[in-house]
Parts: sequence; C-alpha cells; structure tokens
Amino acid sequence: MTLWLGALVTLLLGAPVVPDDPRERVHQAKELVFARANAEIALKTEVFQHMVGREAFDWSVDLDEGFIRFTAPSYVASAPVQVIGTYNTRDGTFLWAWDHPSIPESRRADAKLARQFGELQNLSQYTTRKVSCTEGEAWQFTAVASYLAGATGTYRGKSGPTLIYMTFGKLTVSPKKPS
Repeated sequence: MTLWLGALVTLLLGAPVVPDDPRERVHQAKELVFARANAEIALKTEVFQHMVGREAFDWSVDLDEGFIRFTAPSYVASAPVQVIGTYNTRDGTFLWAWDHPSIPESRRADAKLARQFGELQNLSQYTTRKVSCTEGEAWQFTAVASYLAGATGTYRGKSGPTLIYMTFGKLTVSPKKPS
C-alpha cells in the first residue's frame, strides 16, 4: 500500500471525523492534532510531488499578491500562500509569522490558527514569538498549521541562511508557454 493510501485509511478510519471549520479544529486534543498533522503532511507532500512530478523547479512568492509559484521547464504551478514562520539556520530559531515584521497581515492567518491552538493547549512553542528549535520542529509547526487551516500543501523555501515555512491552497498547474 502506498504512503498516501495508508495515510488516507488512517485519517478516514482511525480517528473521529475531521471538522471542516478551522475554528473547531483548534479545540481538538493536541495528540489528535499532532497525529493528523503528521499523517496529512506526508499525504500532501506525496500528492504535491505527483501533481508537479520530480522535475526540478524554481519557486517564488509574492506576499503582496499572496501567491507561491513553482516554475519548471514544462509547467508553472501556483497557489494562494500563507507564511507560518522563518527558521534561522545560523542560530536555530523559528520566528512565527503571526508576529513577523516582514510578513503582511493577510499572509499570517494559518500561523494565527497555530497560535490559537497553542494558547488553548498551553504550548509555549506555539505562543512565543521566537523559539529555539530544530528544523524538524519547524516542520511540525508547519504541519500543525496546515492541518488546522485545511491547507492543500506545505513548502519550505530557502533564502540565504533563512528557511521560509509556508502553507498553500489549491494548486493550479499549467503547461509552460514556449518563449
């Protein structure tokens, strides 16, 4: 059984129904949220790779417009984007987008859901503006935000020593027009 099918079976049969409304998801038990977030991020990653293939691509984000773009020799894919936070590889800190000076307010919604979840569950790593953590923990923050928001997928982009963790909505893939 492929990874995505196994994750789908677990999601459908192994736990109560997932609420459609993110405002309800933040009230679920933290163990359930963490389990679903981990299962979903694996499934969403596999679906993303299936949609765009394994072809090398460049990525770009327009925070004002609110879109992430993946450009490969044969296609362009785009989706609405939210920023979860940035990870500084030099000092091992994660700065949440919900209070990040470089992130427009309109691109912080998914990160704010993670903060609300952290407040309800008394999880200081979700409610402290800047936290020391590993890259794996930064992915966990992103997985939780993605699950809570019902995002289509996640992406981590690199800009110098900074890793940018993002969620995205419905992905549109179009053939690239010849130059």
